[in-house]
Amino acid sequence: MATELNQLKRSLLYSEELGIALNQRREQEYFKWFVASLLFGGRISETIAKNTYRTFARYHLLTPRRIVNAGWEFLVDPIMREGGYVRYDGRKSEQILRDCQVLLDRYRGKLTELHDRSNNSRDLEDKLLEFYGVGPITVNIFLRELRPYWKHADPSPLPRVTEVAARLALDLDTVRRKTVSFTRIEAGIIRLRKRRNLSV
Repeated sequence: MATELNQLKRSLLYSEELGIALNQRREQEYFKWFVASLLFGGRISETIAKNTYRTFARYHLLTPRRIVNAGWEFLVDPIMREGGYVRYDGRKSEQILRDCQVLLDRYRGKLTELHDRSNNSRDLEDKLLEFYGVGPITVNIFLRELRPYWKHADPSPLPRVTEVAARLALDLDTVRRKTVSFTRIEAGIIRLRKRRNLSV
């Protein structure tokens, strides 16, 4: 299955699909991915998550201060409504507002400061889990595409990724985890799982 693994190494990252350039290693790009990860981690489809992120971008709400200043009502309508939310719009708006406020209050609005104040990978994950409404899946989504750029970003692949890889006889151990190639493989497997409707 080396051929399939090589094909997966060319998969588009979810951040790239949204026009987020994490390889620039800039705070603004990290924050864009943070917002996108909060959306991907919710109880909505990938399509709605992508559309909602693009609505944030269209309204220039891509800094924690701008989002907080916009307020809950503006996030519910037009942001969530134009993104395609029909349920959980108020809850997700509250989560994003509260998490932006935490970022401002604890880390001066900087995700790089959050990283720099972490001691290791586990500590970084624990700090992210302190954000309102953020669970292990959201943390994994956020950190996996930051592996090549943040020293302490090194989440284990999700079980669904390792299970699909095993089913397809793909040896993930042949690729170093803290590389863009590994992250592309993960993104490719997630898409492959959905496309082939592999129920794991």
